[in-house]
Amino acid sequence: MTKDWSPRTKSVHSGTRRSQYGEMSEAIFLTQGFVYDSAEQAEARFIESGPDEFIYARYGNPTVRMFEDRIAAIEGTEDAFATASGMAAVSGALTSMLKAGDHVVSAKALFGSCLYILEEILTRFGVDVTFVDGTDLDAWKAAVRDDTKAVFLESVSNPTLEVIDLKGVAEIAHAKGATVVVDNVFATPAFSKAAELGADVIVYSATKHIDGQGRCLGGVICGTKEFIRKTAEPYLKHTGGSLSPFNAWVMLKGLETMHLRCAAQAESAQFIAEALEGHNKLDRTLYPYLKSHPQQAVAKEQMGAGGTVISLDIKGGKDAAFRFLNALDIVLISNNLGDSKSIATHPATTTHQRLSVEQRAELGITDGLIRMSVGLEDKADLLDDIRTALDAV
Repeated sequence: MTKDWSPRTKSVHSGTRRSQYGEMSEAIFLTQGFVYDSAEQAEARFIESGPDEFIYARYGNPTVRMFEDRIAAIEGTEDAFATASGMAAVSGALTSMLKAGDHVVSAKALFGSCLYILEEILTRFGVDVTFVDGTDLDAWKAAVRDDTKAVFLESVSNPTLEVIDLKGVAEIAHAKGATVVVDNVFATPAFSKAAELGADVIVYSATKHIDGQGRCLGGVICGTKEFIRKTAEPYLKHTGGSLSPFNAWVMLKGLETMHLRCAAQAESAQFIAEALEGHNKLDRTLYPYLKSHPQQAVAKEQMGAGGTVISLDIKGGKDAAFRFLNALDIVLISNNLGDSKSIATHPATTTHQRLSVEQRAELGITDGLIRMSVGLEDKADLLDDIRTALDAV
């Protein structure tokens, strides 16, 4: 029914289930369990549940299922499983498919918690992990082996905004039979082309962009029905990483405006990045759609816009970066992104502080680097606020 709709229309209507009352807004089914008409029905449901049959909220819920169906329709995948947070999606997708002795190749430029999963958790249980420069296809070719089970990457890296050639990596991985798992948060579901470029499993922190208004946590794994229902779901429903019905309802409401919000935020982000490039207080201005970005051509091929995040490398290191942060008025200091409010983060002392100095240097995370998530405020006001804060440096 929805196959010919645009993603923006799917964001409003896909997956909707109405009760006998014909409600306009999706219903919140705030229940932890479900009642059966008979013992025989209960037995049958535990053997195999139908698409609209539920057992327990940890296994599934009508509101959560609406969110899963809607995001899968937008993303262009067969199915999805909603999780309690973005990191529950990342860890669930990887852990559910891997076992001791398996080999994974990962881009080394990752969010700190993603690095922890790969460096600390998976290796603890006997998974062999190889890290590569994600922008170097030759490095991927050299690292992916005949026994490689999966490759993992952020399509746009956090916080230095490297853009990985997803199509190229997918071709390398698929030639060896490996599954391509992509954290696609910075590309956003609004601008994503991950599925058509070859991603097998796509994970999001729904906290960013999908909710996008600072209200609650959530995550989602998108993929084939086979992977979602036979690999990811059994692991997640037994380990307890499922999304709450209330948060799923918030995410459904967020999806209705996501394309409008992300388009406005990306327009402002590009405006600000272009205006700040070459500023005498900055060593670098990083934004995927800037002509100076080394992967601009790749970004334009695989993203519908440059995204909502820019990174500014301020001359003078940590002291200068802190003076800049403390001088901001509109832009808030926090560690989230993809919000309707603009947010500035100092990765070296927050999101990536657990990395060694050497690791941060290798990834390009300098002491002066600021990650800025551009919100829905007036772009001229934001630019003025940033310029004023740079003057304070």
